Amino acid sequence: MTNSRSFTVLAAFFGVICGWAAIHSFFFIHTRSVASDAIQGVFAGFGLAFLTVHILANLKVTKVNGWITMFGCGLPGNGMFLRAVCSHTFLGPVNVPQEAMYWITNVDGARRGLSGEHNYIMHFPAGGLPPNNAFWSLTMGDAGNRFVANPIDRYSVSDRSGLGSNADGSVDIYIQNVAPTDRESNWLPAPSGKFNLWLRVYMPGGAILDGKYNVPPVVEVK
Repeated sequence: MTNSRSFTVLAAFFGVICGWAAIHSFFFIHTRSVASDAIQGVFAGFGLAFLTVHILANLKVTKVNGWITMFGCGLPGNGMFLRAVCSHTFLGPVNVPQEAMYWITNVDGARRGLSGEHNYIMHFPAGGLPPNNAFWSLTMGDAGNRFVANPIDRYSVSDRSGLGSNADGSVDIYIQNVAPTDRESNWLPAPSGKFNLWLRVYMPGGAILDGKYNVPPVVEVK
């Protein structure tokens, strides 16, 4: 808690300095000089660098198979900037890791941007669905992070969606603009353009909390 308070005080200090500089520049434009601009730039740059270092030091950010997650979001001791980063990334308030973990991606496994111009599959091997003691969900959003209108009014799939399994017990989720033939139960409708995906796992299992579970890549179907 002490570190959080110290960070908040320092961040507020830099905010005051940058705010004073902005107000001063607005009302007293005639007094500006190259030196004053340079000083303001130093303060702003130092403040941003401080925030970045603090965030990286307190959050473990990982990117595997194109999926990004952050370990450490939602902890009670996190300051307002850490909470803001987590909420902005995962679109809303986040819980402590033991209650929920979150992943986001806008690229496929080959690091190409996701687009409804292509068809994709997420393949979960038998026993490879996200381990949890509550439920998981995979949500679709367009480039503006809005739900995607579609003919079956489906905006996410989850362990409560009645997903069909393959003969070997694996599960394929079809992510595309047009419904796959005979696979609509496992279809997550995509827009015609760019889109993002969020995976949320509530009361995640030990493999997730230990960082041993990897979300499978989104693979383009050729």
